Amino acid sequence: MATEQHKTDRLRRIRALHRDIGFFVVGLTVVYALSGLVLTYRDTGLLKREQQVEKTLARGLGSCELARALHLRDLEVIDEDAGMIRFRKGTYNRENGQVRYRAMELPVPLKAMVRLHKTPSRSGKHYFALLYSACLLFLALSSFWMFPRASGKRGRGFKMAGAGLVLALLLLIF
Repeated sequence: MATEQHKTDRLRRIRALHRDIGFFVVGLTVVYALSGLVLTYRDTGLLKREQQVEKTLARGLGSCELARALHLRDLEVIDEDAGMIRFRKGTYNRENGQVRYRAMELPVPLKAMVRLHKTPSRSGKHYFALLYSACLLFLALSSFWMFPRASGKRGRGFKMAGAGLVLALLLLIF
């Protein structure tokens, strides 16, 4: 009797944690889902607007260094002389480091979401991403304790999890 009561208490605690963590991550999941959609379609210009960008960079950069400094992979140089680099969407003054160009940018809230989605490990925000990942892993694993063993739903859950795993592996392979 005591072991049965212990199992019931443990299942209740797991269910309560699953419920609470599930509600906790709802907002986080919405942010990650929206930024994931934007990242998936980043090559289409989805939700981006053209904006004029003005920055001051180091002086005397060459076209390769300029492309790296601006994080532009497709920098197409039109004309280059001792004092100026003209590229398809702007100009760079080698003497004072002033650069002006047009870029397709996301609105500020979406830009912040994408930055959060792409957080590097050297950023302090990576702890947030780690916590979120741990919460999602807990939700995935604790879902197997939501239904009693005798319930047919538990077996169905294992089948669905297996199908999801197979689909993920197929996506990784192809």
